[in-house]
Amino acid sequence: MKSALLSCLLAGLTAVNAIPTISVKGNKFFTSEGDQFFIKGIAYQLVPDDPLVDNDQCQRDATLMKDLGANSIRVYHVDPDADHKGCMSTFADAGIYLWVDLDTFNTQIEQVEPHWNKTQLDAFNKVMDEFQQFDNTAGFFVGNEVLTTGNYSFAAPFVKAAARDAKAYRDSKKYRNIPVGYSAADISSLRPMLQNYMACGTNASESLDFFSLNAYEWCGKSDYKLSGYSELNKNVTSYNIPIFFSETGCIVSRPRLFDDQAAIFGPEMTPYWSGSIVYEWIEEANNYGLIKYGEKVDPASPSAPPDGFPRSGTPVPIQPDFSNLSKQWKTLSPSGVKASDYKPTMTPPPCPAYTSSVWEVNGAVALPTLGQTFDAKVQSSITAGTVASSSATGTGTGTAASSSPTKGGAASPAREIKGMGLGLFGVLVGFFWWL
Repeated sequence: MKSALLSCLLAGLTAVNAIPTISVKGNKFFTSEGDQFFIKGIAYQLVPDDPLVDNDQCQRDATLMKDLGANSIRVYHVDPDADHKGCMSTFADAGIYLWVDLDTFNTQIEQVEPHWNKTQLDAFNKVMDEFQQFDNTAGFFVGNEVLTTGNYSFAAPFVKAAARDAKAYRDSKKYRNIPVGYSAADISSLRPMLQNYMACGTNASESLDFFSLNAYEWCGKSDYKLSGYSELNKNVTSYNIPIFFSETGCIVSRPRLFDDQAAIFGPEMTPYWSGSIVYEWIEEANNYGLIKYGEKVDPASPSAPPDGFPRSGTPVPIQPDFSNLSKQWKTLSPSGVKASDYKPTMTPPPCPAYTSSVWEVNGAVALPTLGQTFDAKVQSSITAGTVASSSATGTGTGTAASSSPTKGGAASPAREIKGMGLGLFGVLVGFFWWL
């Protein structure tokens, strides 16, 4: 009797702590309870450290994020060998989902000399192995702003190949169907072709499950048309997979009003967009923070963080930005559509044709094989609409080499940080690249 009673109590606790899972249907996200899901997210990073290993800190942050109105976090760097159960449970209890990048400084896909090999795939798979166990893992990113200029758009098939192989691994392991997507730089000349390419083709196993955009167009007292959001919307009215803002929150005009959230969650955009992730939680040198853990200290002082900005402690809202975002989110609650009532009819867009210096991938080019070596022949075959099989090894195991990014548009602050590498040298490279 006692044993049976204990089992019932434990079952009840499990039910209380459960959180619905997220999946894709058509161009929308839905919870396992059948409700459409709109992302109200925060970029949560401790570059280069994993923010999901200190549960005491996660508890402090999750409590304030819940008060803010967030239901999602995006994390750019994780250690797949660490224990994430505490933090993931804490965020689940707060109703907060995770969107996590699979790559790291050493495994990210580069645009200048792109490659996709077994070393990268194995690293991606380890992250997937760790986080697939949590019901509040909502999605995986295979890349962040890999492409920043049309001249290097031939890297796009390598991103799509990474998504193909990540999805194949997920399915082979019989994991939950966690969506796999990509976070793109908002380059106006590149965007329409890139978003269509990532969703095009008749083979769903080679297409992304979702596409997202790092957009900082809406600055200060702007509006739906002046900001360019109306143009963004025009490009996705027939898009067949979910799309959302994976970074937003312009700081050109202070304080940040976050009026763009009213548009993103308003009647003109919610039929096509699935929400936004605001950059970022922690105050750093780039001044995008919504909270701080204390005042900046001299980086040269004992035990000081590298840039002098504390990365742990009691989160203190930075005002009025924090309250401005909170007020927006608390008044914006799109109801969406029930999964049972939603009958999607969209079809994949056509794969864009080659346009010199704008989009240098010709149609539905065959994706690179795992371990394929990039060279001039492969590049020319991509622009011609094929891939040269003579350059494919199929079993490549080389480590991911790093190429210097080429400035081709307005890169997001997260790309600046993520692409720099570690130490003073990386900081200097990132600084002069931005200049």
